[in-house]
Amino acid sequence: MSKRKIIVHIATSADGFIARKDGAVDWLDRPMPKGEDYGMAAFYKSIDTIIYGRKTYEVAVKFVEQGLEIPTDKRVRNYVFSRRAPKKILPGFEFTEEPIRKFVKRLRAQKGKDVWMMGGGEIIASFLDAGEIDEFNIHVIPTFIGEGIPLIAPKHRTVPLKLLSTKKYSDGVVKLHYAVLT
Repeated sequence: MSKRKIIVHIATSADGFIARKDGAVDWLDRPMPKGEDYGMAAFYKSIDTIIYGRKTYEVAVKFVEQGLEIPTDKRVRNYVFSRRAPKKILPGFEFTEEPIRKFVKRLRAQKGKDVWMMGGGEIIASFLDAGEIDEFNIHVIPTFIGEGIPLIAPKHRTVPLKLLSTKKYSDGVVKLHYAVLT
């Protein structure tokens, strides 16, 4: 049995940001090529767990407060890393303050599919620094936003990657699939 992989599956602007400084992702609201989902349906079938940082979770809460529905799938466990108690707990979400390595050891010991590291940049950086991210699927959107939240929170680090594949879509989106080399 192979170990459950933790995979960052995310979109970035062409200049490497996952959101504007205020967390807005309006630049992602663009038409997709007909019949295309950028591989999202296949990826979603390959996971059974999603990890969120507190700020990404708070974006989900704002969507709910605006009347948008956050689809929670009963077959998918949703974990939120947070050092402080949230103001609002959405159904289907579990909170943890557990140290990353301890949490991941427990998670990888369970039978299951791969794990989607939803983000944001701070939790991705924390898991990367702990050596607990296996792969990145980065969909580069052909848009510059100038400033914002970087894919990985800034810190002096060098993390070698191995390119596993690339895919170019008709609208200029490019998917880069990397393995993290340890």
